[in-house]
Amino acid sequence: MKAVTDKDFATAVLESDKPVLVDFWAEWCGPCRMVAPVLEEISKEHGDKIEIVKMNIDENPKVPAEYGVMQIPTLNLYKGGEVVKQIMGAKPKAALLRELAEFI
Repeated sequence: MKAVTDKDFATAVLESDKPVLVDFWAEWCGPCRMVAPVLEEISKEHGDKIEIVKMNIDENPKVPAEYGVMQIPTLNLYKGGEVVKQIMGAKPKAALLRELAEFI
């Protein structure tokens, strides 16, 4: 999974042709480490329809603040430059796939 930063967020996420799921995470967050391999699998299986990227909130405070990310992991799905879905907390793969079903 590609990492995005405050600097390249607009180009990588908001201007993307396909939906982009952004995983807001931090090194110290246990649940974030649990959800990362699940997102990696989803990315490999559905990468043609949806892009999954991650953003470290400690290194990139601007974008999470702009989008009101208060807890992590938070997964925001952007389509056409807008947040179309927000998933909070670590979820098992089946639950994430259900949440993302209309986009993949």
